[in-house]
Amino acid sequence: MAHSLSAKKRVRQNVRRKTLNRSRKSQVKTQIKHLEATLSEGNVATAQEQFRAVVRKLDKAGTTSTMHKKTAARKKSRLAKKLNALQAKQGAGSQPK
Repeated sequence: MAHSLSAKKRVRQNVRRKTLNRSRKSQVKTQIKHLEATLSEGNVATAQEQFRAVVRKLDKAGTTSTMHKKTAARKKSRLAKKLNALQAKQGAGSQPK
């Protein structure tokens, strides 16, 4: 148990930050799951909208101490790659030969 006032304050701050970080990470994970579900359905328009929302959340988490910047960038890159693959597949399917 913390004895000094500054250590007690640090414990309070850590508890507050932990709840915020968990909340933000949970929101990001939930949005990523929704995006991946939309990608598996093959709906490009909805996937693009959800991708923008996920990128916004990842950028927010990356700028704060919730998630490292490069972790957020890696997640965005992988999701963008999946979205681009779906768009290419949809585009190739609609092109006449």
